[in-house]
Order: sequence, then C-alpha cells, then structure tokens
Amino acid sequence: MLEISPVTESDRFGWEALARGKDTYFGVERSADDYERTRRRLLADERLRGIAARVDGEVVGIAHYLFHASIWYSGKCYLADLFVDPGFRRRGVATAVIEWVARDAKAQGFPGLYWNTLEDAPARALYDKVGTLHEGFIHYSYRRDVHRGTAPR
Repeated sequence: MLEISPVTESDRFGWEALARGKDTYFGVERSADDYERTRRRLLADERLRGIAARVDGEVVGIAHYLFHASIWYSGKCYLADLFVDPGFRRRGVATAVIEWVARDAKAQGFPGLYWNTLEDAPARALYDKVGTLHEGFIHYSYRRDVHRGTAPR
C-alpha cells in the first residue's frame, strides 16, 4: 500500500538514496554537505516541502516543492524535484505524488502548480496526462559568468 507524507528524520537514508539517484540521472554533482543541508531545510523550513512516498515503510519516491507569491495569481507552487525508484515506476507512484502536492498547494492557498522537465524525459508521458504543456515557452537561467564584473545600469 502506498503512503505519502512529509519527509521525516527516519526517512534520512531512503530520501538521500533517491535524491542522489535523481542527481545522477540529471548529471548533477553535489557534496555530502549539500544533501545534509537540504535535508535539514526540508525538515525545518515552512516554505520548502519534502514528501516521501512509501511502500511497506520503504521510501520509493520523493518530491520537493515550494510556495511563492505570484504577480497575477493568488500564489504558485513550484514542484522542484520528483523522483521515483526505478523498480517502482509505472505503478502510479509519481501520479499519486503530483496529486498529493496539488492538494497540499491548494490547501495552503497556492493553487497553481507547475514544474519543468527535460524535453526528452521519459516522465513526459505522465506529465502530458496530468499537466498542460506550454508550447512556445522557453526557460532561461541567468549566466553569472557572462555578467561578472559588469556594473548595474
């Protein structure tokens, strides 16, 4: 039976294994301190949320999300990370996690839920079912190295 709830201290090793798995999949390198700092923040910071999906007490999926104000809407929820153990994929875990996050966001007064993914991500099959693709939108990230030493105008 699948159970979903906020990440707890007892989820430490299961959470970290999946967080590392997510980072490996996306080619991201982090230090042990990065994982520890993030884990502590998820346990203590009201603005950041971490949830764990468990089957028979084993953490098989995780999600991280945050709430933020919106200029035109009542509030938004950004689903920053969603990762399911490969052995538990295609069993409804990710769908249940997204639905859980959506309910929590709405209950907290942040009804708009969104996320980003890679164009070729296998999870897009699910995302296309539960979400709306905003065709034409392009995501940019500020490159500090290009602007280093440039004075504000």
